[in-house]
Amino acid sequence: MGMDVFGRNGGHFRRNVWSWRPLADYCIAMAPAITAKCENWHTNDGDGLDGDDTAALADILSATVMDGRAQAYIALRDAELAALPRVPCACCNATGVRTDAVGVENGMPARAILKDGHRRQGETGWCNACDGHGHTPDFATHYCLDLDDIVEFATFLADSGGFEIC
Repeated sequence: MGMDVFGRNGGHFRRNVWSWRPLADYCIAMAPAITAKCENWHTNDGDGLDGDDTAALADILSATVMDGRAQAYIALRDAELAALPRVPCACCNATGVRTDAVGVENGMPARAILKDGHRRQGETGWCNACDGHGHTPDFATHYCLDLDDIVEFATFLADSGGFEIC
């Protein structure tokens, strides 16, 4: 699923949900007074901002890139995500071997783990969701934010004349 942001002047900005959510959260964190005027940043029901608020948000986002706040925010966010504990794998019930219908159909219980350095190297039984480890990264780590997204969104906003999230 993606989020399409349409500018009132005809421009278009699109991100998948994995990139849009952290970008929207970043906007909210950097410009709470402005972004509060758009109640539904995480839905695609047509909410948005008018031209003046959009121009102000563009200026703020650009300033955060220029003065390093954006880079610091991303670095802190990445460090927080990296520190999250891994979670038990739901596909193999944390065993490292997928024995449900999908796993059996695809030969996972009989698959040997040959990867060098794998803690179960040489053992039989594997799970495609956790690579046979029995645990996966926290779901929050699937959401990504990078500097290019912030820069591109600020550029879009500056020329948009206002926007709607659809």
